[in-house]
Amino acid sequence: AMMDGQIAAIRSALDGAGHTNTPIMAYSSKFASAFYGPFRAAAGCDLKGDRKAYQMNRMNAREALRESIADEAEGADILMVKPALAYLDVISQVRQRSLLPVAAYQVSGEYAMIKFAAQAGAIDEQRVVRETLGSIKRAGADLILTYFAMDIARQG
Repeated sequence: AMMDGQIAAIRSALDGAGHTNTPIMAYSSKFASAFYGPFRAAAGCDLKGDRKAYQMNRMNAREALRESIADEAEGADILMVKPALAYLDVISQVRQRSLLPVAAYQVSGEYAMIKFAAQAGAIDEQRVVRETLGSIKRAGADLILTYFAMDIARQG
C-alpha cells in the first residue's frame, strides 16, 4: 500500500504472533499509473480523484529505490515494482541494490495492450508475451505476476 512504516508494523505483528516464517511481499515501488485502467474498469472501481498521495510519481526513480530499500530495512522478504514494463529501469536498480527477491507486476493495461494489438493482427501475441516477460526477467525480476500466467503455463 506504499505507506511508510507499514512493513515494520506487519513484520512486528506477524513475529509477535509467532508467524516468524511468514514472508512479506512489499509493494515497495507502486507507481501512479494509467496502466491500471482496465483492472479498475473490470472491477467497477473507476478512479475518482488520484492516488498520488501514496503511489510513486512516474518520473521519480530515486524515490522508488529509497522506498524499496526502506521496506527491506523494515523486514520485507520480497520487493515488488508495479507496473513492470514502463519501469524496467527501476526493477534493474532495485535488483542492483538488494539481494532480496524482486517481483514485478505486469498489470492489466500491459496485458490489454498486447491482447488488443494481437486481436487487431498487429502483433504475434505469443511472441510478444514471451518477449515482454523476458525483458522483465532480464531487468532483474525473480518473480513476475502477470495475467498471462495461465497462457504461459499451457504453452510450456
